[in-house]
Amino acid sequence: METALRNLSSSVELLAVAAQSGAVEQWDDHSLSTAFDWARYCEHLSSRFHNNPAVRGVMEERLQLTNARLRAAFPGYTEVSFSDLSRCQHHLLTGLLNNPKLPVSTMKLLFDRNTADSTHSGSVDVAGLCSHIIQCKSACKVLSPLIPPSAVGADAEVQGGLLMERLGALIRQGGEACRAEHFLDSVLQGCEGAAAAEHFCLVIAAALLTTTDSETASQDVLLDWLLKKHSTLQHMCSALPSTLLMDLVKENLKLRDTYCDVLKKWASDMEYSISDGEWVQSRTNPSVSFQKLTEHFQALFETCPSLRDDVEKEFNALKISDGDFDVRGLSVWGDLLSELHK
Repeated sequence: METALRNLSSSVELLAVAAQSGAVEQWDDHSLSTAFDWARYCEHLSSRFHNNPAVRGVMEERLQLTNARLRAAFPGYTEVSFSDLSRCQHHLLTGLLNNPKLPVSTMKLLFDRNTADSTHSGSVDVAGLCSHIIQCKSACKVLSPLIPPSAVGADAEVQGGLLMERLGALIRQGGEACRAEHFLDSVLQGCEGAAAAEHFCLVIAAALLTTTDSETASQDVLLDWLLKKHSTLQHMCSALPSTLLMDLVKENLKLRDTYCDVLKKWASDMEYSISDGEWVQSRTNPSVSFQKLTEHFQALFETCPSLRDDVEKEFNALKISDGDFDVRGLSVWGDLLSELHK
């Protein structure tokens, strides 16, 4: 364990050197490849011990000590947390690109795809790394006018495909779904802000709608992860267009049933506002109005007619338990039935 802790400290020190030290001027392709090897090592530690509170606690203590030492050595140093370890290669690349001392030769290696074929095997994953990212973005911009409009958008389609590739690689490497789920957790943590969260929902939708047979295992892992993330799932249901949601529920019964449960939860959280003359959210998803909720149910029943009878029977039973009054504002279930029967 002590060896792992020493390696962890050394790797975090390496991140600081890559971002803020002039030592990178002496790096060659072997040094660069070794740095990314250590970054991958940190990602492995994060994946392995993410759900082990005892070991994680020890590592977090070591990170605090290392961060304190690096703060004293590098002005403006940004601390590394345990959750940052899952994206260690990303932090290393960002640090290098922001370091004005990074030599042209190293920059060329990161951007030149041609060097990937000529370097030794240890450098293959590093050579052209930035070019690969740029090519994905460029392809998205170039191809978007040439292909039919996508419900999720070209950006989200490309990123959804890349997400499937990454999940597939993680599954093949370890065979454990928890590694892929931990990766998804780290991606979710990076989606701060309403715009980023909404875009991530589009990426998830694009990934789940991927039709390649080889991506089935990745889709299963992604869906199982999503069904555990109730806040993300609710955000998807409120943010995505109804047509896109219907495409998703048509493809997966598990998602269809969970989506229906989300709508019922929204209804149960509504209270009637006498001043507004309308049902409003009292606890969750204030952006979902009664009209929007009704539209969600109508779209779901049109897409999955077999659900309608069972759900309406459930609503009727709940209306009866509320007193079975045919007066607006006394039972959200009765008012939903009235709207759905119009």
